[in-house]
Amino acid sequence: MAMESVKAGEIADLCRNKGFLAKPLFVVTTRPAAPLDEILHHVEEHLDYQVELERQGILFAAGPLFSEDGTAWTGEGLVILRAASLDEAAGIAARDPMHSSGARKFTVQPWLLNEGALTIRLSFSDGRREID
Repeated sequence: MAMESVKAGEIADLCRNKGFLAKPLFVVTTRPAAPLDEILHHVEEHLDYQVELERQGILFAAGPLFSEDGTAWTGEGLVILRAASLDEAAGIAARDPMHSSGARKFTVQPWLLNEGALTIRLSFSDGRREID
């Protein structure tokens, strides 16, 4: 009989034992619940909220999700949060003006960051920065 699931803690332990980062985070997927013009009406408040979360060290990453061919935006987004629990992450997402206004709906899932790389190049002479 095939296994249908494995406990999250077992996966986290396996990853840590392999030397992976095993950083627990929360992924918020957000989708339209109102017409796009209403979503756009709340963009400034939403971005201000996101920047404040970033300043507080809560926001790990965020941005719009585009159509599969990369040519259009229909109001969807992805947010990755640092939080102590699923309930805390859901509360943070619920306070986003985009969600509290009813313009978008969201779901939250725990996520374990294991693999990947971040490269930052900072040029002192002219202040240029590249993030890859």
